Amino acid sequence: MLTITDLSLQRGGQPLLEAASVTIHPGQRAALVGANGSGKSSLFQLVLGNLAPDAGSITLPGGCRIAHMAQEVGVSERTARDYVLDGHEPLRLLEQQLAAAEAAGDDMGQARLHGELDLMEAWSAPRRAEELLRGLGFNDEQMDQPVSRFSGGWRIRLNLAQALMRPSDLLLLDEPTNHLDIDACFWLEQWLRRYPGTLVFISHDRDFMDRVATHIIHLQGRRLDLYTGNFSGFEQQRAQRLSQQQAQFERQQQRIGEIQRFIDRFRAQATKARQAQSRIKALERMEKIAAVQSESGLEFRFPAADKTSNPLLSIRDGVLGHGGVPLLSEVKLTLLPGTRVGLLGANGAGKSTLMEVLRGARSLISGDRITGEHFRPGYFAQHQLEALDLNASPFQHLHRRSPEVSDQVIRNFLGGFGFSNDDALATIRNASGGEKARLALALVAWEKPNVLLLDEPTNHLDLAMRDALTFALQQFEGALVVVSHDRHLLRHTVDEFWQVEQGRVREFDGDLDDYERWLVERRAATASPDLSSAAAGRLATETGNERAESADERKLRKRAEAEVRRQLSPYRKKMQSLEATIERLQKFLSELEQSLTDTRLYEEAGKSDLKALLARQAEAKAQLDDAEAEWLEVGEAVEELEAQLVD
Repeated sequence: MLTITDLSLQRGGQPLLEAASVTIHPGQRAALVGANGSGKSSLFQLVLGNLAPDAGSITLPGGCRIAHMAQEVGVSERTARDYVLDGHEPLRLLEQQLAAAEAAGDDMGQARLHGELDLMEAWSAPRRAEELLRGLGFNDEQMDQPVSRFSGGWRIRLNLAQALMRPSDLLLLDEPTNHLDIDACFWLEQWLRRYPGTLVFISHDRDFMDRVATHIIHLQGRRLDLYTGNFSGFEQQRAQRLSQQQAQFERQQQRIGEIQRFIDRFRAQATKARQAQSRIKALERMEKIAAVQSESGLEFRFPAADKTSNPLLSIRDGVLGHGGVPLLSEVKLTLLPGTRVGLLGANGAGKSTLMEVLRGARSLISGDRITGEHFRPGYFAQHQLEALDLNASPFQHLHRRSPEVSDQVIRNFLGGFGFSNDDALATIRNASGGEKARLALALVAWEKPNVLLLDEPTNHLDLAMRDALTFALQQFEGALVVVSHDRHLLRHTVDEFWQVEQGRVREFDGDLDDYERWLVERRAATASPDLSSAAAGRLATETGNERAESADERKLRKRAEAEVRRQLSPYRKKMQSLEATIERLQKFLSELEQSLTDTRLYEEAGKSDLKALLARQAEAKAQLDDAEAEWLEVGEAVEELEAQLVD
């Protein structure tokens, strides 16, 4: 279906691909993965013919129909339904020809065109367009609204629906789950699994790739490597491949060392010169094995707040809405330190409204919102990226908030978010969406909140940053409320779910697999009450996600994991304190050693000073030994507790 041979490409003087080759066969669903900026979107543009390669070729079968998802939507007064139908270009062309034949009174032409439309099943096209829109979260009223009425995220959904509507043999999707809620992600997975053509998609969503991909194309080091299986299988295969590569590299380096020592020893000896020259040529001919390159080690944390309250926030008998019109009623909730909640519900159900009320950006229509004395929220949402100063650097953004903090402290902090060296000082005007999202998260972390309210924090983030964010949220000691379609992040950071549905906020009794089952049953019941159980059975067969434990067992497990996290907190604080003590003592000992190099101390007049310095050195070394021993003990306790957490 798609053959890439010895492909090379440079953009802006930077090589993205060098002699890259890969073959995708008909019917395969391949996820294209790689760090942001590695060239994934450029590869799509090459396949579409919008870019020309510097070398190599891309081969597609004759007559191959390609559908792709555009990243922008112009202002249009076309309705959402018509916009999606426009993706079916052969249908629209026949409709135009039929209109022309009718205007010309061409009866024969009309009959022929009606026959072609029947073969195309044109009568079902509006229904198929509506099914796509409904699956992606549009309601019936929105389908008749003009495209210009929708926000940027909803327009991206329209682009996705239009791409799915277009008849195709090869479907290219660039980050299709960005701007989708979790409900739409579940629906899209099932649609793509049934897609009869060949699919190549770019994604940083682990669960989405695990559920959809049959193959993984890894773009790294300007190469394309194909792996069979989903993303979890790719990680295992790649770990084995890297282990083998490193072992081969080390063996080769050992052999190179042996040959080089022979050359150095015998090159000048006449009797061994020929053998030495032979080994020199052997070294030149040897195909060098590259050492394994370490992955990008992004690591940051959300620092603990200086003070906290218990409870942090409570809402009693709350009515939430816009302009006095209720959207959510009878809202009763409490946030305690350590509360970790994922919000579930379709777009428009009221999740964002609830988040605005939680952080204090919107007032209740009625009811009570009570905050603790030290309530300090940190809020992240995609629209905050638009509020960033494009003419300022990441460093300037933080320095403006805390001008009293040293430059090095700010630089070190930004390094954890991937802004190192010149990147920290460059303006963000030309920054990517992922870079702006990283900066917005850094600004949240910098304020040391005790409540994190995150609305789709992983949009535009690559896998390395998503992993770093997941780890940072696991370590966060305050309360967490998160809306996300990234199920990997939800599974590893929250202990409970609240469902926003039909004007209420209720605890959802189950996990994400249960929620998907509930969605499928609801959709089936809406279509036909008799299909509910059958749809649920199909879902279990298709996804292999049958429950392995009951709801009560899951509750007990979640509570046990929450208790382990609670026990971990003081140990982690102790480790941080000990690390600071160890660093201070090491610096002090280094200063003492420098002082002991003073030759005057070893003269008669300096003996008393020397004795005092040696005593202080011995005392500091003893303190360092004790601190390091305690750090090891605490570290063992942390490891034992972390082993109890479910992976």
